[in-house]
Amino acid sequence: MIFGKRAVRRLNLALQGGGAHGAFTWGVLDRLLEDGRMRFDGVSGTSAGAMNAVMLAQGLSVGGADGARQALADFWSAVARSLPFDVTLPAADGQGVVIAPPFKMMLQWTHYLSPDQLNPFDLNPLRDIVSAQVDFARLRRASPVKLFIATTHANSGKLRVFRNAELSADVVLASACLPTLHRAIVIDDEPYWDGGYAANPAVFPLFYECVSRDILLVLLTPLKHAETPASATDIRCRILEIAFNSTFLREMRMFAHLRDYTRRSWLPLGRFERRVSQTRFHLIGAEDLLGALPAETKLAANMQFFEMLRDQGRARADDWLQAHAEQVGRHSSVDLGALFY
Repeated sequence: MIFGKRAVRRLNLALQGGGAHGAFTWGVLDRLLEDGRMRFDGVSGTSAGAMNAVMLAQGLSVGGADGARQALADFWSAVARSLPFDVTLPAADGQGVVIAPPFKMMLQWTHYLSPDQLNPFDLNPLRDIVSAQVDFARLRRASPVKLFIATTHANSGKLRVFRNAELSADVVLASACLPTLHRAIVIDDEPYWDGGYAANPAVFPLFYECVSRDILLVLLTPLKHAETPASATDIRCRILEIAFNSTFLREMRMFAHLRDYTRRSWLPLGRFERRVSQTRFHLIGAEDLLGALPAETKLAANMQFFEMLRDQGRARADDWLQAHAEQVGRHSSVDLGALFY
């Protein structure tokens, strides 16, 4: 397929969660949409990745690429306006933000008080934003992309992936439901928590259920940190990060092993092995940027901070497009074994 003078390539997206750091993914998507060479087949998202995925689909359904760019911008602008007070302060070096002391103290209370005690009225600004900006009936009926929204069943720990026909505001909120801050989201009489505990994000639906054989991972969590945490707060944050990433790392390690296995096999490849060998992986991340930010900034709601992350996401996506766009549809642009073994 030709778009102008450039070939249009079909691509699946795997969008990680990471709270406010999801504004980086906004920038990545904005640049890919602006470039115009990529058409999205399936989008798997968790938490902030689920928010971005649904806004992408909503915008595409009403206004194509330009509509998707506007929908993403409207969502992050609404999030920045959602709190009646600013929970952030400028960082001492002028780069980024830090959490204001009163809000930081409130976060400490989550170690001792339940969501029912901290938030007895179960206030959640995201519910109003998502409900106002997304026509879920339209997406259930005719989404322009296949959506896979990850949640964690609170009473079993099992992953549940919601697909297009099941989409609702509750599904998206469940994918982003941190149990220390919000009550479990009940869907069909079952309680759900943040999907990051079970998949951040789920890659297998893109492999099994999509036509495109190319999967672009947009990562918000560093695959490796430069330093070991020492303070009690930093250790707790690292433990939570490891818990959120463990299933994703295990899934990607499995894909890396399968690809090696099919390459080494001297037997004729079966249907599954052919599918594995034909699947191509790509990656956009920002370990240096996001890994250096305090974990608490994932709870920031600050437009200047969001715009900084968006601009960084656009820049990283632009670098990827220049270096690897022509590889989509032909071969992987990352070595899974080097990344995930």
